[in-house]
Amino acid sequence: MDIDFANLQVQYQKYKVDIDANIQAVLNKSNYIMGEEVRELERALEEFTGAKHAITCSSGTDALLLAMMALDIQPADEIITTPFTFISTAETIALIKAKPVFVDIEPDTFNIDANLIEAVITSKTKAIMPVSLYGQPADMDAIRAIADKHNLKVIIDGAQSFGSTYNGKTDSNLGDISTTSFFPAKPLGCYGDGGAVFTNNDEYAKVIKMMRVHGQNKRYHHKYIGMGGRLDTIQAAILLAKLPHYTQELADRRQVAQRYTDALSASLKTPVIKPNRSSAWAQYTVRVNNRDVLQAKLKDNGIPTAVYYPMPLHLQECFQYLNCKQGDFPISEKASNEVMSIPINAFITDEEVKHACHNIKAFNE
Repeated sequence: MDIDFANLQVQYQKYKVDIDANIQAVLNKSNYIMGEEVRELERALEEFTGAKHAITCSSGTDALLLAMMALDIQPADEIITTPFTFISTAETIALIKAKPVFVDIEPDTFNIDANLIEAVITSKTKAIMPVSLYGQPADMDAIRAIADKHNLKVIIDGAQSFGSTYNGKTDSNLGDISTTSFFPAKPLGCYGDGGAVFTNNDEYAKVIKMMRVHGQNKRYHHKYIGMGGRLDTIQAAILLAKLPHYTQELADRRQVAQRYTDALSASLKTPVIKPNRSSAWAQYTVRVNNRDVLQAKLKDNGIPTAVYYPMPLHLQECFQYLNCKQGDFPISEKASNEVMSIPINAFITDEEVKHACHNIKAFNE
């Protein structure tokens, strides 16, 4: 039995008629940039999330850049975030010449530890950027209280968590500005790069819409230094075909996650989802002690695995200038040595889940 980690082809075949029709409609109109499907998708995303403004863009990375540009983050400003995340989180902060300031994570959720944030706030701090890692939002009540107390903005890196909730609100509605990614392997993915920015602030939305088209407020008139950050029309058309099925896919992902937890929780450390939250289950991530050996044995038995992430950001060569060292964020460092993600998607079968669990338990003993 060979298990597919993401089952993108199975999903495509299931929605093929609608996806192909939507793509063909764009081809027939040849309106490949900012076509009507882009705005149609944005309206659908606003309805899905309850956010006042959904602005699509070229990637989840560019969504973070657009968020910081809208907040007028300047060189030498500081943004507090987590070192246990994909490079884009801190990379985008560095790209605009601001400084990423790391704090460690919670050992159970892998998300930023809100209890550690206040200690690193300085006069240069402008924002907090929590990451909804593996699909679950961070402790937003605590983070929002700190942000309000110190007059800071909150940018949600929700690249892995579109459709997750915190106290009944989607994580697209939790920050001053929230972002997501539509990379193909994300819970809601297109067939290339794509992303979105969400906000309830009219002024931020206005600026973001200009920033994604080179700071343009009318054709060839540029109010800001911006970027080429548009979502192309074909990707919008694909997402429009997928979005009506997404609520059911989230429910199916939750069921798969629960089957994994029921089968594996006695053998190893399985994910912890806090009672006031739901996860989009971008990944199902366990902790193991013999990761390399276990991964090899699972691969031999048709079970793919992945490691998100094998090296925390503070130890990456590109961030040497921050003068962090081994031991500065021990919980993140420990996690990077132990985490292993196993296949989860809306289309994995019961037999595949049983096969994966049987082998994980057998080889983890």
